[in-house]
Amino acid sequence: MTDASLPEPINKVLIANRGEIAVRVMRTCQEMGLATVAVYSAPDRRAPHVRLADEAYAIGPAEANASYLDQEKILGVARQSGADAIHPGYGFLSENADFAAACAAAGVRFIGPSPEAIRAMGDKTAARELMQQAGVPMAPGTTDAVADATEGAAVAEDIGYPVLIKAAAGGGGKGMRIVHSPDNFARAMEMAQSEAEGAFGDGRVFIEKYIQQPRHIEFQIVADAHGNTVHLFERECSIQRRHQKVIEEAPSSVLTPEVRAEMGAAAIAAAEAVDYVNAGTVEFLVDADLNFYFMEMNTRLQVEHPVTEWITGIDLVAEQLRVAQGAPLSFSQDELTMNGHAIESRVYAEDPAAGFLPDPGPLTRHAPPSGLGVRVDAGVEEGGEVLIHYDPMISKLTTWAPTRQGAIDRMVRALDEYEVAGVTTTIPFCRFAMQHEAFRTGTFSTHFVDDHFTPEALHVDSAARDRLAAIAATLYYAETTADDPSLAPNGASPARASAWRQRRRL
Repeated sequence: MTDASLPEPINKVLIANRGEIAVRVMRTCQEMGLATVAVYSAPDRRAPHVRLADEAYAIGPAEANASYLDQEKILGVARQSGADAIHPGYGFLSENADFAAACAAAGVRFIGPSPEAIRAMGDKTAARELMQQAGVPMAPGTTDAVADATEGAAVAEDIGYPVLIKAAAGGGGKGMRIVHSPDNFARAMEMAQSEAEGAFGDGRVFIEKYIQQPRHIEFQIVADAHGNTVHLFERECSIQRRHQKVIEEAPSSVLTPEVRAEMGAAAIAAAEAVDYVNAGTVEFLVDADLNFYFMEMNTRLQVEHPVTEWITGIDLVAEQLRVAQGAPLSFSQDELTMNGHAIESRVYAEDPAAGFLPDPGPLTRHAPPSGLGVRVDAGVEEGGEVLIHYDPMISKLTTWAPTRQGAIDRMVRALDEYEVAGVTTTIPFCRFAMQHEAFRTGTFSTHFVDDHFTPEALHVDSAARDRLAAIAATLYYAETTADDPSLAPNGASPARASAWRQRRRL
């Protein structure tokens, strides 16, 4: 018997995104028997998410503002296709309160929190005030935006240097500056305001105490419309470049059971303070003494959610879809346990030796690893292209094992097995991190890259380089002379190429 108080079941989901997250959402939709709709920009017309969907619709040129960020076009596709729900993934429109409200006005379910919750947590100063009222620990600082450099400098002097200037309306490291002395404050604030205005159209900033050698630890929460809110433990996200994550793991190697329980309770209190429904993440900074401070809440599914799925066995997208249909959570807090350890390496088309600059281009080779405890969420494939217009992520590589050491060793094996050609990637950096003593012992912070990484760390020593060159030359010789005996020196008679190899070259 159907409960008349529940929304109508979802039948068709439009995924308002691209790349690996669109593929990931579609796979769960298909497992749940839900039809899927893809949208794509002109250069994405042959992308994996387009082929995987039941239906696909073009929405404009490469520029995100004219395609993936165009609300009217996406809602138009929802009407045209008959989609009754939209999953925004992450990025693009996922934390756009106006889009969530427009979906509701159009009679299309937004698979995420309410517009009110998105607005409350999207404005960092408003969120800090809410968290203060909810009793969630916060670093000393302002709950309101500072008007000018004079006011900001006074606040900084009061709470003590170093301080952090942060954009009130954004995230991802944009509009953020660390200031160590009064001499640099005015210039740093000007730069933060300018960057925030450019990135978010809102130049407001606030000031908070900068935590020395912090760790970035976040808690995954899920809430339903029946008053149930739970956390699915933590993820450590301290290995970052440009204030953006590149390696994550679950659970953290430093939290005690007592601190984990306190942080989990604080994450739930943060979500309940805005009547949160669906999946979200509450992010904290943790100091060397395991004191923790609220940083922000991401009102969407996170890039790094697979590590949580590994250790809990919960499909977070499936839970999002159930909650969006009005169902209660399929588990309680007491039923959740942590099983083993999981690590994620983000494989970007970036050059770690050049300051992690993006390196988009054709993906001439993409052979991901596999095997026990290995998962690869990829958004592009061999023969495709990492496009300059979007985030240069190739895939998310995650590994699981019963222990942290086992997960690290499995990640090293998987990274060694991963073959990518055509673009420079973060694979060498991820391998460097996995093998570094600071990471292996868990004695690192968000300063890992600054403290331990140099471009020289990725260079192969000259003897090893010579060996690799000799191997490459030998393979090239074997490849060419197998097809053309005239190239073999001294009248050698190389083996005839196999039929399989000949077929490959047709």
